[in-house]
Amino acid sequence: MPGPSTLSNLIEFFWRDGFSRIHEIQLEHRKKYGKIFKSRFGPQLVVSIADRGLVAEVLRAEGVAPQRANMESWHEYRDMRGRSNGLISAEGEDWLNMRSVLRQLIMRPRDVAVFSDDVNEVVDDLVTRVCALRAQESDGTTVLNVNDLFFKYAMEGVASILYECRLGCLETNVPQKTQDYIGALNLMFSSFKTTMYAGAIPKWLRPIIPKPWEEFCNSWDGLFKFSMIHVDKRFSDIKAQLQRGEEVKGGLLTHLLVTREMSIEEIYANVTEMLLAGVDTVDKRVCVFLLNWSYPGRGLANCRVLLNNSLCVCHPGSRLFPVLPGNGRIIQDDLVVGGYFIPKGTQLALCHYSTSLEEENFSDALEFQPQRWVRKDASDRVDNFGSIPFGYGIRSCVGRRIAELEMHLALIRLIQKFRIEVSPVTTEVKAKTHGLLCPSAPINLRFVDREN
Repeated sequence: MPGPSTLSNLIEFFWRDGFSRIHEIQLEHRKKYGKIFKSRFGPQLVVSIADRGLVAEVLRAEGVAPQRANMESWHEYRDMRGRSNGLISAEGEDWLNMRSVLRQLIMRPRDVAVFSDDVNEVVDDLVTRVCALRAQESDGTTVLNVNDLFFKYAMEGVASILYECRLGCLETNVPQKTQDYIGALNLMFSSFKTTMYAGAIPKWLRPIIPKPWEEFCNSWDGLFKFSMIHVDKRFSDIKAQLQRGEEVKGGLLTHLLVTREMSIEEIYANVTEMLLAGVDTVDKRVCVFLLNWSYPGRGLANCRVLLNNSLCVCHPGSRLFPVLPGNGRIIQDDLVVGGYFIPKGTQLALCHYSTSLEEENFSDALEFQPQRWVRKDASDRVDNFGSIPFGYGIRSCVGRRIAELEMHLALIRLIQKFRIEVSPVTTEVKAKTHGLLCPSAPINLRFVDREN
């Protein structure tokens, strides 16, 4: 099987900062080595799959509990602190049990629809914040660094569902506890380079270079602490209601606490991991969608299509800018893919960034075309494994419907109220890998009131 040498990989990732360019390296290796190739990261052998058809073969061959790759550092931290794993980090029977609980609550559109009022209240605050921020600029229309604005919107929206409370992310003065969480989240992704590839960095190096691992643990400490505060508060409120003989009503968190289908440690872990995933799933997709939408001629041409089709909101930006540029699996059975025998226990890397930009998968692959997602009728449904922004199968994103709800409500409201244009002060915005795929520079947009 072709692929780069161990030495060239070490130079690429540790000398040339390849961890920030994983998406670009995918494209380079796909062009040089073909649809399937191998790489070594220290003792780790990774087989990369960069073809839509082969990705489909791998995902369709998965068993009842697929195993994620590159989770060693997450598991080590949880073992060290005595924490439970959540749905992202758990494996096997534990994962199946948690998945079966959560899928009944948030994986069907009709279940998530009950959160629409909560999210719409957050969207109200988002619109108010846009108006306040643009008023600070000399032209009265520009909002600088919408990356930060939509990060806070995503966090507020997800938290309104997970914690059943508001965090104040969109207020002029953000509460200190919320600021601390944001700091922990940023620290988490800044330590990605060394922790997600723990297999390539031996533990004996930690006493010599302790900072990355310490920052990783400190960030998780902050994330768990934040979740525990809000879960414990809701638990106290429920107990007080029961003592007063009142009926207990609520949403997702209330259900988990009342039914006890999960232990309290499992609840801590799941809301922590889901908030972490939900924030960065939503904010980057909204940013990239609006950036593409804002260029001259694009918004007006696509407005009617967008308003009538939710797929046109979630998919176009996700294809051009997949938040998760690649996905890892540890295969649990021997597998033959692309003519190669791959033994059980091998780590696979599914190259979603590469397949999303392949011309054979999407005509005019580099073009932003929301209309390509419009279905002609109910039977017009084809699984295109070239772009699967929320994954596929039993290990697909459990929070997909929540993310789609947040994106759809925010984008529709903003586009109905404002004519959105790219600001002249916006420089070229490329992609970089920072844990997830994210914009390399601040995105600055003009929000001009529509006349009608």
